[in-house]
Amino acid sequence: MKGKRISLFVPGRLCLFGEHSDWAGMYRSVNSKIQKGQAVVTGIEQGIYAEAELSDQFIISSSLEMYHGHELECPMDSKKLIEIAQQGGFFSYVAGVASYINDNYNVGGVRITVTKMDLPVKSGLSSSAAICVLVARAFNLLYDLRMNTKGEMQAAFRGEQRTPSRCGRLDQACAYGVKPVLMEFDGVEIDSRELRVGSTFTWVIANLMASKDTVKILADLNKAFPFAESDQDKRVQEALGPDNQVYVSKAIKYLEEGDAEKLGRLMNAAQRNFDEKVMPACTELIAPVLHETLDDPEIRKMTLGGKGVGSQGDGTVQFLVKDQKSAEKLQKYLQDKKGMPSFTLTLHPGQAVKRAIIPLAGFGTRVFPATKCVKKCFLPILDTDGVLKPALLIMLEQLVEAGIEEICLVIGEEEKEEFDRFFDNVPRNVYEELPEEKKKIQWEITRIASHVQYVYQKERLGFGHAVWLCKEFTKAEPVLLMLGDFLYKSRNEDNCCRQVMDAFQECGRTLVSITEIPLEKVVHYGILCGQWEDREETVMKVDRMVEKPTDDYASEYLGVMNSRKEKKYYATFGQYVLTSEVFSALDSMIQNEKRPLGEYQLTDALIKTGDEYGLYAFRPEGQSFDIGLPEAYRNTMIQFSEA
Repeated sequence: MKGKRISLFVPGRLCLFGEHSDWAGMYRSVNSKIQKGQAVVTGIEQGIYAEAELSDQFIISSSLEMYHGHELECPMDSKKLIEIAQQGGFFSYVAGVASYINDNYNVGGVRITVTKMDLPVKSGLSSSAAICVLVARAFNLLYDLRMNTKGEMQAAFRGEQRTPSRCGRLDQACAYGVKPVLMEFDGVEIDSRELRVGSTFTWVIANLMASKDTVKILADLNKAFPFAESDQDKRVQEALGPDNQVYVSKAIKYLEEGDAEKLGRLMNAAQRNFDEKVMPACTELIAPVLHETLDDPEIRKMTLGGKGVGSQGDGTVQFLVKDQKSAEKLQKYLQDKKGMPSFTLTLHPGQAVKRAIIPLAGFGTRVFPATKCVKKCFLPILDTDGVLKPALLIMLEQLVEAGIEEICLVIGEEEKEEFDRFFDNVPRNVYEELPEEKKKIQWEITRIASHVQYVYQKERLGFGHAVWLCKEFTKAEPVLLMLGDFLYKSRNEDNCCRQVMDAFQECGRTLVSITEIPLEKVVHYGILCGQWEDREETVMKVDRMVEKPTDDYASEYLGVMNSRKEKKYYATFGQYVLTSEVFSALDSMIQNEKRPLGEYQLTDALIKTGDEYGLYAFRPEGQSFDIGLPEAYRNTMIQFSEA
C-alpha cells in the first residue's frame, strides 16, 4: 500500500500546576462534593520525531540505539494488538493505540519510523503519552479521520489505558504542542483550552537522579477517595480540589499577565501546600532529594520558584528562572554540584498581529461603469455613526481600532494619484467651511494616512500574487489580510478584525475566518471543513479547503457536524491571519509558475500550509457586507448602518 509520507513531532509534557487532579476529578462521578480537577500543562521542547506512511500492517521501527534494533510488525488485528499492549514495555503503548483505532475506525495499517527522541524517559514528562499521541496522529492524518486535537488525545488515552501503565488523563496534553493548556476534569468529562502567555517564561527541568515509586504514590493517594474517612483524607481532597483550583486560577492570571515573579512565588506556595496536606498520606512523597534540591540556598538565589513534577517524589524538579542567562547558570550548578542533567523550557508570548494587507488593484468590472470615475473601494457607504464614508475609510478605521500599526494597500501604479488624493488634506478654504465633526474626520484620515503604504501590482496575476507582493512588508511576522470588497460589522464589543487577531494569538497557526452559508451557495466560495476545537464551536482545526465546490461534492465531503448533529457548511469570511509559511508556499508557487487556472491562488498556498503546519478556522461574531456586486452593494448601502 502506497500513499503520502508525513513527518511528525510530538513533545513530552510538563504539569506546571495541578498534578494528581486528573484522576481525583474523576471521582466526581461517585461523589459530587469533590471539586473538579484542574491542571495547567504544557508541551516541552523535547519530544519524539518520526516519519509515517500507509502500510498493510502496523509497523514501528527505529535505528536509534535505545531500541536495540527491535521493531514491531503486527497485522491490524485488535486481538493480537491488545495481546501486545498487555505485555507492557514500549511496544505496548503503540499497540494499545493501534488497537483502539482499529476498533473504532475503518483503517489499514501504518508504518512509523522513529527518527529522533530527545525526551527523557521515566522522568514525569510522559514519553509514553507522546508516543501514543504520535501514533494516533499518524492514523488521523494518513487516513483523514478528521479527529480534532481532543480527538487525538482521546484516542491516545484510550490506547494507553489498554496497557499496564494506567496513565493519567492530563498526559495527552502534549497533543497541543509547546504551549500551555488548561485541562478540567469533571468525572469522565474532560475539557481543555489553550492559554495565552503574556511574556517569555523560562524553566529549567532537572532529573533528580534518584527514584520514586509512582504506583505506590497513586495507590496511597487514591485511598482518600471517593469519600474521606479521616482528617488526612480530607486534607488530600482539599489540596487536590479547592486549593488546587485557587492555584490554577492564579497561575493562569500570572501567565497571561506575563508576571514571572508572582508565578514563581505561586510555585513555591503550591509545593508547600502539597507537602503540608498531601505528603503525610504517602511516605514516598517525603522525597528527600527533591526537597534538598528545592531548599538549596544557592539554587534559591538563582530561581524565582520551584516545585516537583508529575506525581511528585524523587523523579524530576522544575524551576522558573528570570531569563536564559539564569537558566544556563542554574544548569551548570545542577550538573557540577549535584550531578543532575537538565534541559530548559521556554514559553513565548503569541505573536501580536501589527500589520495588515488590503488588496485593491483591479478595475472593478462587476460594478462598471461606476468604476470609470471612482475606485470600487471609494464607493460611499453610510456608516453606523451616520457619516457617509468611502468604504475604504471604514475598513481602515476598523484596522486601526483593532490595534494594527502598519497597513499595506496593493494597488496599480496608475491608481496612486487617486489614493494620494484621498489621503491628502483638503484645501484650506474647503476645510474652514467643514462643520466641526467633519473636520475631525479629516484629521482622522490624516492620522490613518501615516499608517499606510503602497505596494504596486503591475501585472494582474491573481489574488495569491497580490498577497505575495507584500512579503517584504510583513517582515516574516503574522499579518492580517482583509479583502477589499467587503465590509464587516461585529455583533460584540470587539470588531471582527480584533476577534480574528485574538483567535490567532491563541492558536498560533495560519487562520482563516469563516461564516456559515447554505449548501446551495457553496459553489461561489472557498469552503472549509474540519473538527471544532471548542465547545462554543468557534475554532476549527481544518482538514480540507476547496475552492468553489459543487453542492454534491460539498454535501458528501465538506459538511461540518455541530453539537446537535446537524451538517453545516462554512465559507471564507474574508479576513485571514497569514504566517510566514504561507508566503513561503507562495514563493514556491511563483518560482515554479504553478498557476493551473492562469492565476496564482491564495487557496493553494493555504492548503499547502495546512498540510505541512496545520491550518485553523475561526468563526467571528459578525456579518460581512459585499460591495463588489451591484445588487449586493445596494443591500449594503441599505443595511450596513442598521445591522
